[in-house]
Amino acid sequence: MFKKESFKEDISKILLIDKATTFDVASPEELYYAVSKASMLSMSDMWLTQKHDKRKASYFSAEFLMGRAFSNNLINFGIYKEVKEVLQELNIDINLLEDQEKDAGLGNGGLGRLAACFLDSGATLSIPLNGYGIRYEYGLFKQHFENGFQMEEADNWLVNGDPWSIRKDSDSVIVSYKDFDVKAIPYDMPIIGYNSDTINTLRLWKSEALDSFDFKSFNNQEYDMALTEKNRAEDISRVLYPNDSNDEGKLLRIRQQYFFSSASLQDLIKKHKKRHDALDNFHEFNAIQLNDTHPAVSIPELIRLLIDEEGYDFIDALNIAKKTFSYTNHTILSEALEQWSVEYFKTILPRIYEIIKLIDLELINELKKLDRNVDDYRIIADGKIKMAWLSIYGSKYVNGVARLHTEILIGSELKQWYDIYPDKFQNKTNGITQRRWLLKSNPELSNLITELLESDDWIVNLDKLKDLEKYSDDENILRRFIDIKMAKKEQLAKYIKKHENIDIDTNSIFDIQIKRLHEYKRQLLNAFQILNLYYRLKENPKMDINKRTFIFGAKSAPGYFRAKGIIVFINKIADLVNNDPEINGKIKVVFVQNYRVSYAEYLFPAADISEQISTAGKEASGTGNMKFMLSGAPTIGTYDGANVEIVEEAGFENNFIFGARVEELEEIKDSYNPKYYYKHTKGLKRVVDSLIDGTFSDEGTGMFKDLYDSILEGTDWHSADNYYILKDFDSYRKAQEDVDIAFRDKLGFAKKAWINMANAGKFSSDRTIAEYAKEIWKL
Repeated sequence: MFKKESFKEDISKILLIDKATTFDVASPEELYYAVSKASMLSMSDMWLTQKHDKRKASYFSAEFLMGRAFSNNLINFGIYKEVKEVLQELNIDINLLEDQEKDAGLGNGGLGRLAACFLDSGATLSIPLNGYGIRYEYGLFKQHFENGFQMEEADNWLVNGDPWSIRKDSDSVIVSYKDFDVKAIPYDMPIIGYNSDTINTLRLWKSEALDSFDFKSFNNQEYDMALTEKNRAEDISRVLYPNDSNDEGKLLRIRQQYFFSSASLQDLIKKHKKRHDALDNFHEFNAIQLNDTHPAVSIPELIRLLIDEEGYDFIDALNIAKKTFSYTNHTILSEALEQWSVEYFKTILPRIYEIIKLIDLELINELKKLDRNVDDYRIIADGKIKMAWLSIYGSKYVNGVARLHTEILIGSELKQWYDIYPDKFQNKTNGITQRRWLLKSNPELSNLITELLESDDWIVNLDKLKDLEKYSDDENILRRFIDIKMAKKEQLAKYIKKHENIDIDTNSIFDIQIKRLHEYKRQLLNAFQILNLYYRLKENPKMDINKRTFIFGAKSAPGYFRAKGIIVFINKIADLVNNDPEINGKIKVVFVQNYRVSYAEYLFPAADISEQISTAGKEASGTGNMKFMLSGAPTIGTYDGANVEIVEEAGFENNFIFGARVEELEEIKDSYNPKYYYKHTKGLKRVVDSLIDGTFSDEGTGMFKDLYDSILEGTDWHSADNYYILKDFDSYRKAQEDVDIAFRDKLGFAKKAWINMANAGKFSSDRTIAEYAKEIWKL
């Protein structure tokens, strides 16, 4: 029971004890901290009394892109309204406190955001699902642009502390490498189920030195040496995805992966042994999900712990591991299927390498009995360790993340594995949590939905949205829907003005592409289409089109030269377009800086059109497409990933699908000639040539020439235009023209958007996690 006066007293005490201040003089940041801590106190009894005596699932992930915790936790715990009232009585604006929180620097892209959604759904459904990962001191990086170029600076998200996590020194463990040992310190974050008695835990490990200060060196005035061990240990959890363009970076990545895998397994074993005499039944009480291959080293590590620490023989340990782990594959891109040099493992993890060799030999023995070609399956081959192969063999189940993705895996990319282990493979189409991506980020639409359904049951059962489809021809409801969309566009415009100092026209079509920057996601195709539209407007200034604002948000990995070149190219196009008075504001291009969850909460609800234009067969699923759909934005996209299932639910007629499909690309992959489209597609040559003809400057970096060559000439490691940008260009341009025509009928376009929203129920992460719990984890 929430008691206002007690809550006020808690805030006052925390301000005094932790910040040495009082209500009347506390800064907004201090108030945010105290209110958060007081909220944690309100939740602590429920959190600490959770039972752990039944079978449970653990989600091992290198990323958890949690977003801000403040509002989400208060909403899920059911005290947001009460806390807001308390703050109003104290003349404190809750929105001001919300803005004090920094986005947790624990993730980057869809992999991490999916993990966050899954944890939210697990707690809401009262499924015992806990997360394990790394407590990064710094996130990937904070992004800003200088002359259009991405610049990176440290994302010090912990600079003001983190009131939403608790350090648990008593649960620390030692993680050992060949050259040194470190202490893994857990920090626990509550994962609060909506309207639920369940609070699960996200346990994140921080790496610290066993001896953080060498007093002898310091006394000898060797000050840097005195901190060598401290810095070396803390580097392991310092930064999310450190640059791995050289050997030192790769070794650090492996250290990170082993660090959280070993610490998490030691933690689970210790908890299991408190309740059971032995580890023979470890797999009966623990299901571990490997979120991609980053935690794949967990498989040999569990076997090592069972052999070296608990006295099991190899075969028994292997069998326990194979009954414990399951593996989610998130991609078919070869560069994302991790392979590490054998020499790296010999250098820092020799015992793990020995165990991987034993696993590989056991696999070979199985293959010989099945009369299979061993070379197609070897975990260790050509001096590399194939982490995906290790994950498949060492897991009970393997799943793709959208139906098309899974079909590609079992039909081609992993066909040899499916042929011998068909019962391992499942599909689990991804999902998103409606608590953050509708209830929190779009309260205006949430209120309308609750009013029309005469219930807020949709918050925990998104299939209820289907009942809204009957309003798709109701002009009054559609106009209210249009008004809500306009309100969200105005909020986004205000936010962009504040953070980018750019004015955007809320009456224009908000055409938004926000996702990690990668060639296969084809932000470059979007850029080419914008530049072509600009040239057409220059040739015909009276061309009748709806005003349109193209909005991008994306970070490139620091070492990804070509992706950074695409960012520069888009920003140069923006400079050209936005500063040309002859265009008269008909089109505008905005690349928002430092795209993150809190920015996304403004972007998704404000979109008129959702850009999902990856090369067919390359996007495993996507979840941004689902977030746009949930707030009522039709998709312009390829028949790829979860787009396939989105149009099945909402209808092709309510979306804008274009481009070659997987089957066609498979047929032409050996004969494709991008120069044909370059020469014969109207307007395309001029657009592509702008990369090298002096239209734009890359300031001597060679970025634009590299982009040009990758499209028309290819490189040593891939063929020309290997993501089929030129082939799909004209189809994409026509689809964009269809969007323009459709948007002229405001009610007709609103109907498309409404039907998308009403059919988004399938894409709740509640459905996904319920399937994992039943069909993979057997909870």
